[in-house]
Amino acid sequence: MTGTAVRVDQVSKSFRLYHERNQTLKSAIMRGRTSVHEDFWALDDVSFDVPEGSTFGLIGSNGSGKSTLLKCLANIYFPNKGTITHFGKIAAMLEVGSGFHSELSGRENVFLNGSILGMSKKEITSKFDEIVAFSGVEQFIDQPVKNYSSGMYVRLGFAIAINVDPDILVVDEVLSVGDQEFQEKCFLKFADFRKAGKTVILVSHSMGTVEAMCDRVAWLSHGELKKVGPAAGTIKSYLSSLTPEA
Repeated sequence: MTGTAVRVDQVSKSFRLYHERNQTLKSAIMRGRTSVHEDFWALDDVSFDVPEGSTFGLIGSNGSGKSTLLKCLANIYFPNKGTITHFGKIAAMLEVGSGFHSELSGRENVFLNGSILGMSKKEITSKFDEIVAFSGVEQFIDQPVKNYSSGMYVRLGFAIAINVDPDILVVDEVLSVGDQEFQEKCFLKFADFRKAGKTVILVSHSMGTVEAMCDRVAWLSHGELKKVGPAAGTIKSYLSSLTPEA
């Protein structure tokens, strides 16, 4: 690990929470005022570096800002303040079936999703058999994905993402949907990524998985970065915060 794969620099992200919202122009005129809302800061001045070639974890309770940060890392959301810099090609798998069209077959979605992730048709064609084999959905590849289980969605989506050959792979909790055999295949793939000097950023509520896989971890709480450092120590601090004082 000789450099930085991702730099998160003073990132803040807000969303509007509407208390009273005008649904029509008529309602706005009748009420004589604009919608009533407040800003909710899902991320507040978060900064850290992800080392190149590492497996980096994001942990925290529900509502801590993990998913918002992942979407900022994947360029789905853009920060209100601060910057995120990627030093390499990035691919993200954040939600079950993200980038899939439910009416299309698995085969058609491989080409669609691969294109969205930046692969050429020639690249997808050359890797198609490998993608399908890794996903384990060979028997159903020509069936509409609306008939797939959530596990089949995840396996196919992950198989496409890893074959984009990214420098940085961003993965959400979705891997927990897969069965034990598929999870083991994923972990082996992550190990191959590390050997090749690539970077993995993942979110998981399984602290055992995070500690086993990750070199460093960032702990978020209510949108704020509480701690970033070696996995074991950061996880210990997080778990301690969940234990009420006597």
